[in-house]
Amino acid sequence: MKKNEQIKDNDYETVSLCKKGDVNAFEALVKKHQKRMLNIAYRMIGNYEDACETVQDAFVSAYRNIKYFEEKARFSTWLYTIVVNLSRNRLKQLKIRSNREVFSLNDPVLTDDSRIRIDPASGEPSILQKLEKKEIRQKVQECINSLDGEFKEALILRDIQGFSYSEISDMLKIAEGTVKSRLFRARDALRKCLKGVSGDL
Repeated sequence: MKKNEQIKDNDYETVSLCKKGDVNAFEALVKKHQKRMLNIAYRMIGNYEDACETVQDAFVSAYRNIKYFEEKARFSTWLYTIVVNLSRNRLKQLKIRSNREVFSLNDPVLTDDSRIRIDPASGEPSILQKLEKKEIRQKVQECINSLDGEFKEALILRDIQGFSYSEISDMLKIAEGTVKSRLFRARDALRKCLKGVSGDL
């Protein structure tokens, strides 16, 4: 059975090389998975810079611990489990930090020479469409951010990243039925939130 599971994992050979200390093989895994990992981290945390740092930490952790990785699940599932856990930790840190700091979102952004940064106007004809799409994306992300952690995780992993119920069950260490229940409640809450912020969504 273990052999069958290994055959299903497209990363099996590359992971085997990594376990033997092949740095190039690990770089290949980074290139293959980094975009999706960053997407998960960003959706969970809601901040690009923090998501980048989290993914960097996840790769460092994966590299250090790859020798302990057992082929009971796909490598990608193991990798994304690390991202989910580190994203949870980063969210906790950010909450603690935000309770200590008081700042305004309306504060001007200053450059190194103490001038207020002004974004130059774009000459593209479709700028209004881009802004509308960006605004909708922001509203969706705000609603995702408003979900409780456990519901947010289920929604991101299933609806945004497309993982199977079985994979999510392995990642979050919960039963598939619990995954489906959380997903149902997450979708319902997201629908209500989006109705609240924009009736035409």
